[in-house]
Amino acid sequence: MNLAIRNVNSQFVSWNTEGSFLKDAHPDLKADFVLANPPFNQSEWGQEILQEDGRWKYGVPPKNNANFAWMQHMLYHLAPNGVMATVLANGSLSSNTSGEGDIRQALVKAGLVDCIVALPKQLFYNTGIPATIWILRRGKQVRQNQTLFIDASEMGFMKDRVHREFAAEDIDKIEQVYHNWRKGEGYEDVKGFCKSSSLDEIEKHSYVLTPGRYVGIPDEVDDGIPFEDKMADLTATLAGQIEKEKMLDAQIKEQLAKIGFVL
Repeated sequence: MNLAIRNVNSQFVSWNTEGSFLKDAHPDLKADFVLANPPFNQSEWGQEILQEDGRWKYGVPPKNNANFAWMQHMLYHLAPNGVMATVLANGSLSSNTSGEGDIRQALVKAGLVDCIVALPKQLFYNTGIPATIWILRRGKQVRQNQTLFIDASEMGFMKDRVHREFAAEDIDKIEQVYHNWRKGEGYEDVKGFCKSSSLDEIEKHSYVLTPGRYVGIPDEVDDGIPFEDKMADLTATLAGQIEKEKMLDAQIKEQLAKIGFVL
């Protein structure tokens, strides 16, 4: 359905009513490219039945969360030089619950994590939570023991009151940074936006992959207004708001007293 509404041609041999974990419809498939948007934080996905499954090379995913089950399912079907991109909930970047941290560490140490892109909240129609794009690559020939972190969590624009979208230039910017990094041409770290980090640096962060930890906070643009002047304006505004609050409190008490409620 996701492909169809976007006018992407696709063919299904048959609908798999048992699900991808319990019935792998393509057991021998080794794909050059995998692109997926699996369910976030899926529970009760069949872990008890699949404890010894060969797909869990980097660790058995927890019973109550299939994020790393989906990731390893895709990796299992990835060709020796294949690349995959998947969208997962942000918890996959930092959770240490039920061995998830160990699986994430194993993926990093195996040199599979190519790029992490933090997305803004309200980007999806069915959930308002922020999410992350994981790009994993087998057989990395360039940027070995390096991972690119991109923080796009503040990018995009509000299309309506509840839904955010990326502008074309936002997508171009992210794409260009990633490809420049991959080619080793024209790439440079940008504070607050992108950072190429080594395995040693990731280890220092206990294998937590939240981009904000690596890219840092962007430098503020100097607007030329002295700090003392800014503070004077802010404190004057705050004083006015405090006085207004006192007036509103008095009015509320007065109205409540009229109907027999005294504070």
